[in-house]
Amino acid sequence: MSYTLRGRLESRLAAALLPFAVACGLAAVLGEWWPLQLAAAMIGVGLALDATLYHRLLPYQPGWAALPLGLLELGLTVALVWRFDVGAPLEPALWFFAGSWLLAQVLAHAGLPLLRLTYTDDGGELGRGGRALSAVAPATLLLILGVAWAGQPPTVRLGAGVHEGPLVLDRAQRLFGEPGAIVRGGIRIEADDVTVRNVTVFGGEIGIEVRDSENVLLDRVRIAGASMDGISARRSSLTIRDCKVDSPSVAGAQGIDISFAMTLAPSLVERCDVRGGAEGIVSHLANVAFRENRVTGTALRGIAVTEMSMGEVEHNVVEDAVGVGIFCSDYSHCAISENSVSGTRVDPSGNPTRAGHGIVSYFGAVAELDDNQLDREAAAFINGRFERP
Repeated sequence: MSYTLRGRLESRLAAALLPFAVACGLAAVLGEWWPLQLAAAMIGVGLALDATLYHRLLPYQPGWAALPLGLLELGLTVALVWRFDVGAPLEPALWFFAGSWLLAQVLAHAGLPLLRLTYTDDGGELGRGGRALSAVAPATLLLILGVAWAGQPPTVRLGAGVHEGPLVLDRAQRLFGEPGAIVRGGIRIEADDVTVRNVTVFGGEIGIEVRDSENVLLDRVRIAGASMDGISARRSSLTIRDCKVDSPSVAGAQGIDISFAMTLAPSLVERCDVRGGAEGIVSHLANVAFRENRVTGTALRGIAVTEMSMGEVEHNVVEDAVGVGIFCSDYSHCAISENSVSGTRVDPSGNPTRAGHGIVSYFGAVAELDDNQLDREAAAFINGRFERP
């Protein structure tokens, strides 16, 4: 099809109406602004390419060109999102882009030509409706993004170098570390809507402590040198992504502990690398999901879902744990699927529940197992049981 410049821009804006409305709805439901920021980046990249590149190089745009142009727009959108630290989860963001791109193709090849019979002859122009859309859309976009930006928590940036802690975050904010930013002595979070990103924490009894807080995001944090727990959350709901935790070899040390939060929204730990300690990742009386993590060298248990927790343990790798690889206990309900547990060693104490089992269901717990790779058998004790789909 041969587009005019006006036709390209009007068609782009028409195709963006529904995705932008969906982004507004998601932002309202999730209480986060990344859907709007993602939609704005996607639309902005498309309009910029229409005006500066496509109009000059593609006076005629064949249908097959939609896929490579879509991949170009995806790459530029991802770069823009990364550059401005938009906290969009990767998988939902990719699905949002793919759905928006597919909708645009359906509209360009079927929807708009049916709604306006002269659409192709007019080079994609939408007549009076297109002119109104071109006038109203930028103002509406700027207004909504302005409101969204004004409602964002303040951003604090830590420069490279060592910052003495402990830092106490007792109000909503975003703490972003520049490359080489280190906090010595720990971080304590005591407020809702807090983000900590790209910060290394060294020392302290607990690396990052979260207390009575919701909607907390810990993204790409590094924890080392804490005398006990790497990350400890109590009565809180949080997301932890792409972290690294080195735990000390002392009794009771835990890499990540999420506890006493059953009445709050589920917490998520994904793509973290936890090494050492007594327990790698553990929950007590909480609703949690542990996904795509790597836990190595623990002295008590690799991953534990305990004390009447509801847990999803999926796609994790547990290696070289002493006693138990994955533990489900105390009337917890655990969905344990597609994990790899290897190198689990027998505890020299002689306790039969710690005889190097890959997975243990203990004391009334129910563990649903599906397609796990274990080099040592699973075992149940004291009315614990396994279910298989």
